Amino acid sequence: MPLTVVAVNAHPDDEAILMGGTLARISAAGHRVVLVTATDGDAGISSSSYAVGGLGRRRLLELRASAMALGAVEVIDLGYGDSGMEPTDVPPSLKRPRLHTVAVEAVAARVTQILTEKNADIVIGYDAAGGYGHRDHVQIHHIVRRAVEMFGQEPTVRLFEATAPREPLMRVVSLVGRLRLFTGFDPEGWTDGFTPSGQITHRVDVRSQIHAKRAALKAHASQHSSDGGPRTMAWALRAPTPVFRLILGREYFVEPARATSLPDGVDAFADLVGDAV
Repeated sequence: MPLTVVAVNAHPDDEAILMGGTLARISAAGHRVVLVTATDGDAGISSSSYAVGGLGRRRLLELRASAMALGAVEVIDLGYGDSGMEPTDVPPSLKRPRLHTVAVEAVAARVTQILTEKNADIVIGYDAAGGYGHRDHVQIHHIVRRAVEMFGQEPTVRLFEATAPREPLMRVVSLVGRLRLFTGFDPEGWTDGFTPSGQITHRVDVRSQIHAKRAALKAHASQHSSDGGPRTMAWALRAPTPVFRLILGREYFVEPARATSLPDGVDAFADLVGDAV
């Protein structure tokens, strides 16, 4: 039977970066994907040319284009303000409560309601580090964990947390830092990011959906550049397809309820959802 997968993200574009290929593969297998974004990302880094009409409004439109590329059936915006990495990142005019200031219990109750209304079988959040440590990502980790506890049905919803293997990623980050490819980049900030490789339970091959993932990333045009020049996403999209597939052709998840990782040779995706009948 087709399953319903609810992916809860902090900002538009998060759904494409760490889980886009998996979501596309889930959709292609005949399951339903619902995207939830807690904020519109209006405190994100972007070129000032995208500020006309409001960056947040632009990013929500980009999210809907990304959702189409991934095959998602619905996009839900919770309407909180983007907290930014630092207090100085938040627009002074922002009147809405910033996500990191809202009580976990309150947001989790809203997510639980969505899980109930959509009859969710699987929910996807973030690892304990919040990926690279953005405070909104850390908040989403706690929110989704609490929502699963509040859901409390039998059988309960399965929880997966999107991540990446820390050790190989840190090698790349250290190299980028040494080469000084990006102005103001501090590799020390990534030391405790993501998840140690031994704790990852699911490694999903998404090479079959790499074009959908690329299209989703491309949809987030406001995240391709800043007033200081191109950003990491722009460099990735410039890569030839074989290189793009090599770098981004696998996605990683932790299932907290699983004690050990799946053995090599096991299709992690089949364990995740299998194929709809």
